[in-house]
Amino acid sequence: MSRIAKAPVPVVSGVEVKVEGRKVTVKGPKATHEYEVHPLVEVSLEGDQIRVSPVDPENKAAWAMAGTMRALINNMVVGVSKGFEKKLQLVGVGYRAQVKGKVLDLSLGFSHPVEYPIPEGITIQTPSQTEIVVSGSDKQKVGQVAAEIRRYRPPEPYKGKGVRYADEHVVRKEAKKK
Repeated sequence: MSRIAKAPVPVVSGVEVKVEGRKVTVKGPKATHEYEVHPLVEVSLEGDQIRVSPVDPENKAAWAMAGTMRALINNMVVGVSKGFEKKLQLVGVGYRAQVKGKVLDLSLGFSHPVEYPIPEGITIQTPSQTEIVVSGSDKQKVGQVAAEIRRYRPPEPYKGKGVRYADEHVVRKEAKKK
């Protein structure tokens, strides 16, 4: 039995939800998202709450899938109302980021600049040269874009240089002794 699946998803004001068969559509001020719910799960709209339940309450896999679907639907509701964001930091001498139109221009100590094309539905801001803020209404896409940017130069353990999440703790190693 999934505790997450039992909790209803609250629909905040300004968000419109439609449930048609297995298709859930969430429309809000920031975006519109659609999702096809798994066959083992039923979704119902009760007033200002979305309830997710397994088709077969005896099936463990159905309960697990119901918890997953509830989390995904909740992320859609939060995404279209508030949105999601990930903050990245550049640590290193000469490391800098700049948004040029639909491209994020990164100088990460390579012999060439790294250009990352910004995908549709994602906005990237650079409040300073060493900070990157990735935001959007799709939690999965925001996390994926942040991970792709970090992958260009992950933080190394000796000096801590590289691209890291703002809340990431990099475990440092001690240099070799003579």
